[in-house]
Amino acid sequence: MSQKVSDYILERLREWHVEHVFAYPGDGINGLLAAWGRADDNPRFIQARHEEMAAFEAVGYAKFSGKVGVCAATSGPGAVHLLNGLYDAKLDHVPILAIVGQTNRSAMGGSYQQEIDLVSLYKDVASDFCEMVTVPEQLPNVLDRAMRTSMARRSVTAVILPADVQELDYTPPGHAFKMVPSSLGMPTYAPVPGNDDLARAADVLNAGEKVAILVGQGARGARQEVMTLADRLGAGVAKALLGRDVLDDELPYVTGSIGLLGTRPSYELMTDCDTLLVIGSSFPYTQFLPEFGQARAVQIDIDPHMVGLRYPFEVNLVGDARQTLARLLPLLNAHKNQKWRRTIEKNTARWWEVMQRRAAVGADPINPEYVVHALNDLLPDNVILSSDSGSAANWYARHLRLRGAMRGSLSGTLATMGPGVPYAIGAKFAHGDRPAIALVGDGALQMNGMAELITIAKYYREWQDPRLIVAVLNNRDLNQVTWEMRAMEGAPQFEASQSLPDFPYADFARLAGLHGLRIEKPEDVTAAWETALAADKPCVLDFVTDPAVPPIPPHATLDQIESAAASVLKGDSDRAGMIRQGFKAKVQEFLPGHHHRTERPGT
Repeated sequence: MSQKVSDYILERLREWHVEHVFAYPGDGINGLLAAWGRADDNPRFIQARHEEMAAFEAVGYAKFSGKVGVCAATSGPGAVHLLNGLYDAKLDHVPILAIVGQTNRSAMGGSYQQEIDLVSLYKDVASDFCEMVTVPEQLPNVLDRAMRTSMARRSVTAVILPADVQELDYTPPGHAFKMVPSSLGMPTYAPVPGNDDLARAADVLNAGEKVAILVGQGARGARQEVMTLADRLGAGVAKALLGRDVLDDELPYVTGSIGLLGTRPSYELMTDCDTLLVIGSSFPYTQFLPEFGQARAVQIDIDPHMVGLRYPFEVNLVGDARQTLARLLPLLNAHKNQKWRRTIEKNTARWWEVMQRRAAVGADPINPEYVVHALNDLLPDNVILSSDSGSAANWYARHLRLRGAMRGSLSGTLATMGPGVPYAIGAKFAHGDRPAIALVGDGALQMNGMAELITIAKYYREWQDPRLIVAVLNNRDLNQVTWEMRAMEGAPQFEASQSLPDFPYADFARLAGLHGLRIEKPEDVTAAWETALAADKPCVLDFVTDPAVPPIPPHATLDQIESAAASVLKGDSDRAGMIRQGFKAKVQEFLPGHHHRTERPGT
């Protein structure tokens, strides 16, 4: 039997060492589905419950494996559904290939069923490479370029396949005019800056007395070099959300997350420094960086399109973080004045004490900060963590102390709801021998995560370590937006938009064949984590938490907090007890740094 285009596409994916394709079927890719049957499901077709979830699973797989994540969907609605997950990848610089079906070539332009101009639709999300295959000879070049572009630019690429083209006999490009042959492989390379630029950067850093370092996901391969750099410069290190697993949180000079979901010592690090070094991060919130003119600044990034952003950097170094730091370190002098470092370490130690006190504050019925804080001492050394957007991301960013081989991620730049559970699924296909934990709000789970519990039930028996824990912070409220309304608008909870129906998530999990526990008392929190971590199958933990616990940002002023508290009272919420009872007396528990930095905002 002759080889069809669809057969060749799967063959070429195998040659690129693609092992999984996260997808949902439809008649626009029937040719590919038939080819999968002929190929004995190689690469593996991983069936999500929705195309958006397939895209998120591919993103989670790519983030935690370092490989290209591949997803596939049918024409029309299937292609549309992929988009949110693809934009998540685009904004977080994650390599993803989307393969989407299209109507037959003969129907194009005829307003045919499910006909969408996919090239136009995808030209933004897949701006680095988006191509429709109309004749077999375009392959393998189109597929090879899509894979190489995703790897090289850490971006989304798209290959659009009309249904009739999938069924054509495959004919390779010939040695002829206007034919484009291709070859496999992506070479390993590590660009480095020129010596003059390195010398200029060293001059800036050597002149600094109070150096602050900000690392993002681009510094992940340079852990040892960043630690050596921080020690040599006597610097503190803050972490962008996507760089949470770059350095251990147990290092005394690591101040934790930065930004809206950040920590007080990170805020103070940036407020007080005179020199800033940003490594592998495009952290977007300028207001959390030093005041303009306060600090001399250097940036290191592998992408020349991403340097010079966010801050007036004096020196921009384009290069791989590890290789660049290896060349920069010999040019740096050891700082003898350790007063700055001692201040950073003192502020950081105090922060963790405040976090412990915040987690211990009583709530009705459970303080969500306690739920996450209690997990710290129980985390397996090789755990993979995902968080959804919303108030859950606050607790992920502030309470968990990542160390060693632990990995963690969330939707950093798009900050979309819904990826927490599918990220964890993608992580399990990347590392089936490691436990995974997803921290999600009840809003995100109701939006799209519950159906993916069915996906977990479908596949978990294949994983060497079957543990995948979905921890639901069930507060019956779209909590992050509720508190943003209170703090920014002084408005009470708008019930029609914010209130969520309660739902028995643990019961649903058990119906799907998973473990499920509902936790309604704080004294049962630790035991629930221990039970789930000891289980022989995935588990949903339904933590009933108090929506009146505010996700206060580190830069919040007392006026903003009091306004938020007053709005709760104005709304006559039955769940505002801990704020109603002596809010000002408890403010030290909620406002990190209140007791020792009286000149700062928030005191």
